[in-house]
Amino acid sequence: MALTESTMIELGTKAPDFSLIDVIDGKIKSIAEMKGERATLIFFTCNHCPYVIHIMEKLVEISEKYLPSAVNFIAINSNDIEKYPDDAPDKMISFSSYYNFSFPYLFDETQIVARSYQAACTPDFYLFDNQMILQYRGRFCSSRPKTDIPVTGLDLQLAIDAVLDKRKPTEKQYPSAGCNIKWK
Repeated sequence: MALTESTMIELGTKAPDFSLIDVIDGKIKSIAEMKGERATLIFFTCNHCPYVIHIMEKLVEISEKYLPSAVNFIAINSNDIEKYPDDAPDKMISFSSYYNFSFPYLFDETQIVARSYQAACTPDFYLFDNQMILQYRGRFCSSRPKTDIPVTGLDLQLAIDAVLDKRKPTEKQYPSAGCNIKWK
C-alpha cells in the first residue's frame, strides 16, 4: 500500500450528484436526500486501510458532535472488492456496526462516484456548504499511524465550524493522505 495524497479539487466545485446503495439498510440513497441542512461531509473510506482505522473512532465522535447542528456525514467505499474482499459490502456492515456509524456507508461498486470527486485515497474528505459548494477538501488532522501526534480531527473541525459560521475555511488546506483507492 503506497501512501497517496488527495488531489485537492478546486474549492467552489459543486458536489457531483449520485445515488448509491447504503449497505447499512440496503436502500439506494441520493445525495439530495442525505445532504445536511447546513453542511455535508462526504468522505471516501474503506475497512482495511490503517490510515482510516487510525482516525475512525474520532471521526465517528465528531460526526455525533455535528449532527445536531444539521451537518450530515456520508461515507463512501469505492474499492475494488474482487482484489480487496475485506472491503466487500458484508464487511462494510460489520465495520460500520463496530464503529457505531450514525451516517450512511455507501458502496460505489462502479467507482464512478470516486472518479467524479477525483478521490485518490482513503480517507479523502470533501466538506460542502448548504448549497453543496465545496468549502474544504483535505486532511482530518496531522496525525498518522505510528506517530505520537494525537488524533484530534482539528483541521476538519475548524473547517466545519467556519462553514457553520458562514465563513470561508482557511485557504491553507493540506491534502489528506492514506491508502490509494483500489481501482479496478
